[in-house]
Amino acid sequence: MIRLLTVIGARPQIIKAAAISRAVKSRFAGQVEEKILHTGQHYDENMSAVFFEELGIPKPDYHLGVGSGPHGEQTAKMIAKIEEVLNSERFDGVLLYGDTNSTLAGAVAASKMDVPVFHVEAGLRSFNMTMPEEINRIVCDQLSSILFAPTQTACDNLRAEGFYDSPARFKNGKQRLVVNAGDVMYDNSMYFASLAGQRSDILSRIGVTPGKYILATIHRPGNTDDPERLRAILSTLLEITETEGIDMVLPLHPRTRALLGKNLDAGTYARLMNAPRVRVIPPASFFDIIVLEKNARIVMTDSGGVQKEAFFFGRPCAILRPETEWVEIVRHQAGIITDADPDRIREAYRRLSGREVAFPPLFGDGKASERILEAIVSYLS
Repeated sequence: MIRLLTVIGARPQIIKAAAISRAVKSRFAGQVEEKILHTGQHYDENMSAVFFEELGIPKPDYHLGVGSGPHGEQTAKMIAKIEEVLNSERFDGVLLYGDTNSTLAGAVAASKMDVPVFHVEAGLRSFNMTMPEEINRIVCDQLSSILFAPTQTACDNLRAEGFYDSPARFKNGKQRLVVNAGDVMYDNSMYFASLAGQRSDILSRIGVTPGKYILATIHRPGNTDDPERLRAILSTLLEITETEGIDMVLPLHPRTRALLGKNLDAGTYARLMNAPRVRVIPPASFFDIIVLEKNARIVMTDSGGVQKEAFFFGRPCAILRPETEWVEIVRHQAGIITDADPDRIREAYRRLSGREVAFPPLFGDGKASERILEAIVSYLS
């Protein structure tokens, strides 16, 4: 029996882990045993616990309760506590997702203890080293035994960095592998889309009509911690709702909500909270966010995960960042990078809501989780 430790710490990682856990219970029962470790990097009842219930994921076997804090302090605590878990029982590999500090901590702790690291969403690059996520991706990739790339572009990035030409051998004697697995989020989106329609009443609950609202999400520190950027984005979105006569749904991360009063000028804050066309809501559940994404006229976000999900559901996306790791979306003109520039945000809305957009199958065939587990079983056998 192969024993895997899955490390998660943020809501998107819980969602990604659902696809793997589902495959473990179905196709790989008797071959793979999975235990789940939640670092507690982000923990809020709406953003974590309810997701385990909705997605049918077993509750974490380990909860580290690390909480927020400066990058170095937070990551160091996680490394120390993950190491304790790895010392407490035998694991054949550690499964990591994405690019959070939990990802980095899991990679460092496991590789130092000679436990193979398997990185899901390997090879993503924004080419912006001021992003903490970019540092985490690069370090985790370097420490991984198998790099599971979600797209051909991610494979091309790894090839350019020499992962194919000089594959490292780790202490266990195994050669590093790169696998174009497809995207586990696409697996999940396809699996849960019909369930979401049955279980979520979010549109009627908040009073919006399909195709007649913008879904906006803002949570990255580069936007929320900078008063000028935050005001530019939100005031422009408010202007669009007013001039275009369209509603906006704004689910707010707890951290973002706390920062609005501090970093947003009083006039814009009051305007946002009292705008008749704006629905400011708590973080949406997984089923609710699927329904909101599927039915929006346009999605405007600084989230990498929401960019992809919008693409999965055939919704155009304005990207409220200076770059994106999901460059395929932009190349196929299904997304436009606007940064926090009001003129570019307005132009993106005009262009994306006024023409037909193509959404080719870039993210696999919906069987990424099975492909990932097949590669791990083969590698460890």
